[in-house]
Amino acid sequence: MSLPSPYDYLDYRRYLAEWFAKKKEANPRFSHRLFARRAGQQSPSLLHHVIEGRRNLTPQTTEGFVTALGLRAGEARFFRLLVDLDQSREPEARNRAWDEISATRRFREARSIERGAFDYLSNWALPAIRELAARSDFQPDPEWVADNLRPRIQPRDAAAGLKTLVELGMLVEDGEGGLVPAEASVATPPEVAGLAVRNYHRGMLERAAEAIELFPGSERHLLAVTVGVPESLLPVLKEESNAFLRRMMDLCDSSTEDVDRVMQMNLQIFPLSSRREGP
Repeated sequence: MSLPSPYDYLDYRRYLAEWFAKKKEANPRFSHRLFARRAGQQSPSLLHHVIEGRRNLTPQTTEGFVTALGLRAGEARFFRLLVDLDQSREPEARNRAWDEISATRRFREARSIERGAFDYLSNWALPAIRELAARSDFQPDPEWVADNLRPRIQPRDAAAGLKTLVELGMLVEDGEGGLVPAEASVATPPEVAGLAVRNYHRGMLERAAEAIELFPGSERHLLAVTVGVPESLLPVLKEESNAFLRRMMDLCDSSTEDVDRVMQMNLQIFPLSSRREGP
């Protein structure tokens, strides 16, 4: 009987849970206590608490788990990256872990769609290229795409973006040698979805800042207000914002005119202070 491989997972806790279940199935006498002993840990409940998300692994306990799991060098490295992906607090550290995970040959072969979906949200140019493909003059040529995006990107990046969009089914052939947007959605694995969404918003906020200098006022519309509110009003403000964005999308989707250019609409609500203490 073969045990689960960490290469087949993005969630290291799920990997531990399924590894232990398989080990227990093969040997009913195998226990959390025995695992802890092999990992050099005193607490027999550590594995259970880690699987349940009540405890995190430290660098020391990670190495103990690597030993108890009997991982080879490459598997051990991959397992450590999964731990970093889950537990690192800094987005930069999680992105570095993801880059290494997705670059692993065995993972890339097994999870190419997950990698593409993550790239789609983490790279502002990919959603822009997909929407650009709705223009009647769109050309699936990297040079053309690179020249028509604002800010401009390198043709090699445009080529990579077109390739990812086709692999994801976001762009499809139109039968005449061209590419058109498909009715397709993108879903990232839950283990990286939050990170991908943060990358998306960070990238688009950067584009918004650049737009102040890149475009004249007639081609952009930036609004902002600073206001004090009771905490209880925040859910209402969020729902009103969602309703507004849905209305904007309805206006765009129901238009019968040809697409002229790709626009980005951002609406942010975020705190500029701490909460008031006391009653």
